[in-house]
Amino acid sequence: MLHRLKLGVLLQWLILFLLTPAYKASSLGLTVHVVPLEENGGKTVRAHFSVITPSPCPDLLAVCAAGEDCQAHRTALPFSYTKPSPAWCVRQWQKTIPSNYNAFLKLGFQTEFYVSINADPKIRANNGKLNRPPFVALPPPLRASVNCPVDFHISTKDLDGDKVRCRFARADTGECRDCFPHSFLELDEASCTLTFTGKAAAGQYFIYLMAEDLIPSPPTRQLLNNSPLSFVPVHLSLTVEESASGCSYNPLVLDGTPERDSVQFVLPFQEVKFNANYKSDQESVLEIAVVGPPDLYRVGFASISNLAKLTMAWIRSENNLTQLLPVCFVANTKSFQSQLRCTWLYQREMRTLPDGTELMCNQTEMFLLLPVSSLTNVNLDELQLNSPTCPVTHNSTHLTAHIPLGGCGTTAVHSGTELVYTNTLKSVHHTMISRRPSLILPLACRIPGVQVKGPRYAVSMPTERETFGEVLVWLEFHLPGQGPLARLTSTPRFRSNILSSSRFRRETGSGSSTSNSSTQAGVQLDEMVKQLDLYVMSNCSVDRAEMIVTNCMESETEDFTDSHPIMEKGCIMSNNTLEIITEQKTFKIYRLDINKMAVSGTKMYIECKINLCIATLPSDTCPDLCSNSSSSSMLVRSVFTSTYSVRSGPVSLLVADFMNRNTTATDLPPSNASPTTGLTSSQQATTPGSTLPASQIPNVISTNTTASQEVATSRITGVILMTIAMFLQMTILQ
Repeated sequence: MLHRLKLGVLLQWLILFLLTPAYKASSLGLTVHVVPLEENGGKTVRAHFSVITPSPCPDLLAVCAAGEDCQAHRTALPFSYTKPSPAWCVRQWQKTIPSNYNAFLKLGFQTEFYVSINADPKIRANNGKLNRPPFVALPPPLRASVNCPVDFHISTKDLDGDKVRCRFARADTGECRDCFPHSFLELDEASCTLTFTGKAAAGQYFIYLMAEDLIPSPPTRQLLNNSPLSFVPVHLSLTVEESASGCSYNPLVLDGTPERDSVQFVLPFQEVKFNANYKSDQESVLEIAVVGPPDLYRVGFASISNLAKLTMAWIRSENNLTQLLPVCFVANTKSFQSQLRCTWLYQREMRTLPDGTELMCNQTEMFLLLPVSSLTNVNLDELQLNSPTCPVTHNSTHLTAHIPLGGCGTTAVHSGTELVYTNTLKSVHHTMISRRPSLILPLACRIPGVQVKGPRYAVSMPTERETFGEVLVWLEFHLPGQGPLARLTSTPRFRSNILSSSRFRRETGSGSSTSNSSTQAGVQLDEMVKQLDLYVMSNCSVDRAEMIVTNCMESETEDFTDSHPIMEKGCIMSNNTLEIITEQKTFKIYRLDINKMAVSGTKMYIECKINLCIATLPSDTCPDLCSNSSSSSMLVRSVFTSTYSVRSGPVSLLVADFMNRNTTATDLPPSNASPTTGLTSSQQATTPGSTLPASQIPNVISTNTTASQEVATSRITGVILMTIAMFLQMTILQ
């Protein structure tokens, strides 16, 4: 009896084990920035960890034990992305550890990794200070395609000016565990460039490197026994994917993106802002994945046709982060990844204000009084504030400036619960080359949070609903010269694209109005429609808003297994389609020549992808995606909605169905749209993130359907197996 009970329990545990997902035992990326602590001569260091883990993101409870000098960076702006699959996120923390450190670390149940650091204290001969180990930027998880060679440049910096060298970690010296070099990877140690030869099967691979700093030697001679001063770990992951599209379709970096390894200097309470701009002709950019310091803002992501952009910003408030802060980013499409780019934020070390300096703050201005004696060899006439129009006066003893909080280039940022107003007194040389010393003096006035009134400052964008309202989009189909916009379609003016409008009229006869009247007069009701107008509509009434149709496709089947493009990346694909010019910009009308389209049946389906756009400057317009003049700067100067995917019901191509239809003019989608005419109702084209159940929006593409079905299937399978286990247990007991 007891034996049978054990067998039944064992069977249940076996089934639960089989249903439990398998977890990977390595991180997808890791760097440690090491800062020696002066108070004990560098015997301990402050280690700043950045780790990439598979989603779901683990908590940070286990990284800081009780009594440790440790801080976990919990941020409202987590780094979390989807490519490569499965999704991933970044976890960051800092703690004080010995300068020589080897340990296994664990994040949640999913990620475990081994860290080896050698930063034993060494006094530098050139300045008598402790040596500072190198900094390595952590890139997002790397991607490549089978048989497609690619280089990955690992960005490094050294505050002491030392040469940084990268090499593979060695298991025999305890630098890594269960690690070995891959035959398809080559490493240029001097430039820290990792080369994937392309000769690897599809899969995910883990790479373990060490970064070392060495005293730089003159090019004309080599230093003997130039051994590394320290080394720190670098863990990377490379996902190799199958690709049927070739090797030359990676997204390209466009102008306006920070250069590789560039440095941006940041003063206290200063905001730095920059854009990442890309062009991808083969596939649309799904995301711009970023790994950077805590509280790095990422706003304004837009991927329209073959262009994509993202704005990043960081505000230097009081922090205990490292002096060098890397920001690395890539553009990911479904199958490709762009070149890796990293830029560095350098927190300038600032001296305290000279003795005798007074900076007084009141409700409307700052007042600066600065002793001239402290400005040795500085040209006082070259000093100015952020705005050169604000006066800076001086006499033989003092320099003074009245700085309004609402002018002179003064900016306001939030630091914790305080509102901080900042300006900068700096030297502005009027000649290209000057040997005179320069002054950079940041000025800041703090106002406690309890005294702050008005909105809080943040680097953000207004929400889509705030900008465009509650947006609805839908499709309508009408015969030429009929429908709510018959005045535009009866005698249309066509926008020039593949065919000019005159050539179109020569090819299609005497015009749509004539063919339409003849259709009504003498054409058989079972005849096929020759021409059809596709209305791409929206209810947006915001001034200066424009509709951008990026893609449309036609299919004779509801599942679109066999489809034909009407538009791609904003460009009409053939002379089967022409755009009709309209006065308003929040909807589009396209004339479809059914005779020339590859439609063999009596019905078809249409699916379109749509964005709404507002140019930020009144003199600008939203980008024309099919124009050669379009560039990423147009994306930067515009605000976009999410991409709406709207799919029609079956569109009948029989004249009889259109003749029997009520065609009263209306500017809103009908509430009882007829499926035979392919109208898509307002419920079927709601805004992204709608709370409507999927059953109410059958014609809008839902990316959650498959995932929900998989989860439901997994649960049903689990219930069935558990029921079988209980039945078998009862049988065994009997």
